[in-house]
Amino acid sequence: MSGALSVLRAIMGREFLRFVHQRERFVSALVRPLVWLLVFAAGFRAALGLSIIPPYETYITYETYIVPGLCAMVMLFNGMQSSLSLIYDREMGSMRLLLTSPFPRWWLLFCRLLGATVISILQVYAFLGIAAAFGITMPPWGYVTVLPGLLLAGLMLGALGLVLSSLFKQMENFAGVMNFVSFPMFFLSSALYPLWRMAESSPLLRDICALNPFTHAVELIRFLLYQQLNIEAFFWVVISALVLGVGGVWAYDPARGMPKR
Repeated sequence: MSGALSVLRAIMGREFLRFVHQRERFVSALVRPLVWLLVFAAGFRAALGLSIIPPYETYITYETYIVPGLCAMVMLFNGMQSSLSLIYDREMGSMRLLLTSPFPRWWLLFCRLLGATVISILQVYAFLGIAAAFGITMPPWGYVTVLPGLLLAGLMLGALGLVLSSLFKQMENFAGVMNFVSFPMFFLSSALYPLWRMAESSPLLRDICALNPFTHAVELIRFLLYQQLNIEAFFWVVISALVLGVGGVWAYDPARGMPKR
């Protein structure tokens, strides 16, 4: 037990040191959602004709509606960045050295995912703090109740990055795939507009958004920010995290020539 905890501290400490030495990563993680919140929100509100979003008519504006989606956006792009570091570690050989240690492979990969998720959560709270400074605030207790949702969403999105990184051997190949995956997931979700608005224009797109795991991560964060629990979103986030996590553990198997193409 003590050995497993030592591994957890060592891997998470390495992730934090890497993050501290990559300050531009922290800045870029905040600039992207802040641009959407402070610049594009006004244009989207005017184009969609939305100032109050059902079913939160009594207390939510469009800016506060998209805050949960932008929180999930921070976690999505951080998950992609952490998967990029996995490919770098694999190229340098440190990943193979790590996975051939006597500790279970699932625990080693979980430690990597947990470290990346904790960093994502810190970035999300930094974003929420800046948004509050501009007068875009959430219910006070919502900042506390959303923490479990951020943890689950971060693990799910990190596991997605883990699976994607197992399919590529070089960083150059994966860099283009990051945008190819992350942006469709973000736009085909309820991050910027509710699904009922999507259904008005295209029922097919609405169904695609409903099947998108990122949509359920957004809804889980959104409801928890308002001290409510979306059971359906919680269920799908947990199932997606487990499926992607098992897939990532299976892909990163040194005995099969990690990763198997």
